[in-house]
Amino acid sequence: MDAVTSLLVLAGGLGSRFGGTKQLADVGPNGAAILDHSIREASIAGVTRVVVVGRTDLDRSIRQHLAAQHGDKLDLTIVHQDAVAPTRAKPWGTGHAVVSARSVIDGPVIIVNADDHYGPTGIARIADASRNFSGGVPTAAMLGFQLGQTLPGSGAVSRGICKRDSSGRLVGLLETHGIRREGGTIRASEPSGELSAETPVSMNIWSLPLPALDRLAVQWAEFHAKHAASETAEFLLPVALDAQRSEGRLFIEIIDSDENWIGITNQEDLGVARSAFAALEYQDMKGAIS
Repeated sequence: MDAVTSLLVLAGGLGSRFGGTKQLADVGPNGAAILDHSIREASIAGVTRVVVVGRTDLDRSIRQHLAAQHGDKLDLTIVHQDAVAPTRAKPWGTGHAVVSARSVIDGPVIIVNADDHYGPTGIARIADASRNFSGGVPTAAMLGFQLGQTLPGSGAVSRGICKRDSSGRLVGLLETHGIRREGGTIRASEPSGELSAETPVSMNIWSLPLPALDRLAVQWAEFHAKHAASETAEFLLPVALDAQRSEGRLFIEIIDSDENWIGITNQEDLGVARSAFAALEYQDMKGAIS
């Protein structure tokens, strides 16, 4: 029997800048959160198994929310990131979140953040890419967004700035922090500099084969051995995957997206997200009528 592809939803963050459980924030319609849109879009693309990486204290809320939105037909597994590592107030990062789910994964995974929406076609594009992988060096895929399409109206964010070769494969990824709009320009604080709105970035939507997950577990063990005493160090998925690439263990195809990202970082992003989803729903209704 062929291994089943899973949608892996990363929902274990603290939401400290948002000030609450942004994983389940109501963006509409009918109380849907961003992760509900991702689950439905994955199902349309043929990916019906869902693994949610949450936290122990969120378990009941997540289960109740998903039951209300999807009924009892959802092929759902929930794992707790905080139960798969030494206890720490701050989660260990997105790479560790993926490692936390390894024991319940038996095939390729499509990874998304619970609080990021990658456009109505985002998951379908990455699902199609995953079906084309074959033999040789394990191959992953990521959606590449234009930086200007991924910035909130206010505040600063972090993004993985990407470089690619002529064949469309990733050849470098630099985690860049403090990216914000300043008038008509986009600037970053670490490393400092001005960025183009067309710069390709990773938004943490990936399609990964099992060998990449197994290597990720080894990388996590090495990372934790160095940072066990730290309260802030994070094992970041894009950085770890780029390390696999640089070591010749993984090819990463960049699938271009012309979609607009919708996400929630701060409270003021919630109204923007609701308006954006209302516009998407209107476009869907308009298309159905025509």
